[in-house]
Amino acid sequence: MTNPYGRIARSGAWGAAAALALAAALACAVPAAAAKKAGPAAPKLAKFPATVETLANGMKVILVEDHSVPVVSRWTFYRVGARNERPGITGISHFIEHMMFNGAEKYGPKEFDRILESSGGYSNAYTSEDMTAYYEDFASDILELCIDLDSDRMRSLAFDPKYVVSEMGVVREERRLGVDNSVDGMMWEELSALAYKAHPYSWGVIGWDSDLAGITRDDAASYWKSYYAPSNAVLVIVGDFETKRALELVRKHYGDIPAQPPVPVVRTVEPEQWGERRGELRRSAEMPGLLVGFHIPNVKSPDIYALDVLQIVLGDGESSRLYKKLVRDLGIAVYAQANAEWKIDPGLFTFDVKLKPGMDPAAGEKALYEELESVAADGITAAELEKAKNRVLSTFYGGIQTVNGKANRIGRYELLFGDFNEIYKVQDRYQAVTVDDVKRVAGEYFKKTNRNVVTLIPEA
Repeated sequence: MTNPYGRIARSGAWGAAAALALAAALACAVPAAAAKKAGPAAPKLAKFPATVETLANGMKVILVEDHSVPVVSRWTFYRVGARNERPGITGISHFIEHMMFNGAEKYGPKEFDRILESSGGYSNAYTSEDMTAYYEDFASDILELCIDLDSDRMRSLAFDPKYVVSEMGVVREERRLGVDNSVDGMMWEELSALAYKAHPYSWGVIGWDSDLAGITRDDAASYWKSYYAPSNAVLVIVGDFETKRALELVRKHYGDIPAQPPVPVVRTVEPEQWGERRGELRRSAEMPGLLVGFHIPNVKSPDIYALDVLQIVLGDGESSRLYKKLVRDLGIAVYAQANAEWKIDPGLFTFDVKLKPGMDPAAGEKALYEELESVAADGITAAELEKAKNRVLSTFYGGIQTVNGKANRIGRYELLFGDFNEIYKVQDRYQAVTVDDVKRVAGEYFKKTNRNVVTLIPEA
């Protein structure tokens, strides 16, 4: 499964019917004979009609008119996540995500959701290692209300002591359910701590419980003042509005919020790993498990696209190599998935394998490593490459079919790459990946000395 420990949403689930339909149309296997001859080039992604402005207080504003439906999606992205924390206050970014819905100067505790939902809108947020994002989806006639609601909490978040205590209780309960009482959560936490000895990616977004218990109101207020300022934010609005009017509203409500000094730079670079690291978890569980992580470069590396293709070939769905080998052919596992992370700093390429009850994790490791060695030695087929490209590109295009998906993608690219215009270069970068590129990255990154392994041993 994709790491549940690395990104935490306030509530709800994510999905889009358009993405699923497009994926079904494009992700089918291509016969080997046809794969040798390239078909007509896919149409280029048309540039969004974006208007970009940076306010005097440093907040970057990106507006994209889209009149296809009478709705708007408004997002605020902050350049803050678990990587910006330090020992003693781990989990504080996610905690502040909760506090942002608990009252400011103009709109009091719980008023944000009540007012928005009474007008037919919907809000949510997520915190990851690299960023925090807040959004609302709403009918276009309440644009100013939503801008007013969000600017109020950016300007004057209350940190009412009563709600600091109650929300910290909610966050600690999330940790108990998602990590302390979850073997999956504990395995991901162990893998992060194993793989990172220096970098703040060593802890998860939820943070350590002892830190959560010790975080004070003053800690939270000071952290919010530094990191949740307009000078550390990107505002993205996509949907049914007039740009001139939207800019007037943005300047009116956000323009007088004071900038803050530049936030501290994350200087720590994870040292190169020179040998395999292993961890073992013995807990009550129905089946053994295996979690393996290899260090890979950050999102700006050209290798990230070949690694993305490789994750599809190895661990995406029932037609993937690992599913066919471990689940179908050998019959030793019930689940096998791969995931290549896109991170501001170097991340991990992970493999998550759930073995059948009674199986020895060593058997799962042996089968996994044999498949990785096969790709490093012999590469993948042209048909596998074409299928993986179709799959990854269908997911990419499906993610921008709605105003919400488009706004989220623009903001994420702005924070990850420093420029949302990188969106327009992705298609060519994926199309340029060759079978030799995939073979090369497999050989370069899937080395034993670069490997981190966590095994789950069930106990009664």
